[in-house]
Amino acid sequence: MSHRLDRVNELLRREIGSVIQKDYEWHGKLVTVSAVEVTQDLKEGKVWTSVLGGDAAPVIDKLNRDHGSIQSKMMKRVVLKSTPVLHFHYDSSAIRGVDLVNLLDEVDKLPKAPEVPEADPE
Repeated sequence: MSHRLDRVNELLRREIGSVIQKDYEWHGKLVTVSAVEVTQDLKEGKVWTSVLGGDAAPVIDKLNRDHGSIQSKMMKRVVLKSTPVLHFHYDSSAIRGVDLVNLLDEVDKLPKAPEVPEADPE
């Protein structure tokens, strides 16, 4: 992927995240944009969205229904040759990360095995 496309993806991630935080109420859920992947021609974009604190399906459905409104608000702040059509997808990496941290905490709480003394090398 080109450096320019990386910069566009990052810019869109920040702006879409800003629109979602300002214009939507999620009632106890934390909704964040983790990544954006636009095509080379900037015609389409996948928006990877994390949802913590509840079911993600209604959030993703709402974002996909309102994608036109989100696009128009975003493009008032970002000037590109063409406006990518946004498609929102669920990103479960945040949940997997929390699960992994919880698993590591459980492992840390397990009783320690007794230390075996090392034999003298003679």
